[in-house]
Amino acid sequence: MLEGETINIRVMEKEDIPSILEWVNDPEYWGDFQPFERKSKSELERQFDKRPPEQNWLFIEKKNGSKIGVISHFPVGKNLGIGFNLILSERGKGFGTEAVKIMVDYLFLSKQIVRIQAHTDVRNVASQKVLEKAGFKREGTVRKFLFVRGKWRDMFLSGILREEWKEPKILKCGPK
Repeated sequence: MLEGETINIRVMEKEDIPSILEWVNDPEYWGDFQPFERKSKSELERQFDKRPPEQNWLFIEKKNGSKIGVISHFPVGKNLGIGFNLILSERGKGFGTEAVKIMVDYLFLSKQIVRIQAHTDVRNVASQKVLEKAGFKREGTVRKFLFVRGKWRDMFLSGILREEWKEPKILKCGPK
């Protein structure tokens, strides 16, 4: 488990899939910026089983253990990309920013990578602010990157380099 100040992040196990099935099938959870596809429990389990070994799905949890979202990392060439989403009632409270900072710390501390990147819909100002607060820089626009609700959407590509990160922002190293 990765411990933050107000949240923790823990690896999702296959046994956890039923607890996110409701989120996955709720169009409000995905919002206006992500594709929405209904999935059965068996489809989600198959997707979980087929993910590459370098890809991780993790829960964002409040300190009381309540699940409030997910964050993931996945291979992008020799580096990593991240994605994150919170349940509607927990957005705008700083949990997304803390989760991304924890993930950036963890990935740079544990992986031999030089960059982490993320895509956001050009209209998704909230997620862009989360990435900016976590040290990401906007690098460009990827045109017609994702098909969302009947339209091709442009995405901003943002990234953070190891030398820009320099040191952990939230995760602490060494003995407590």
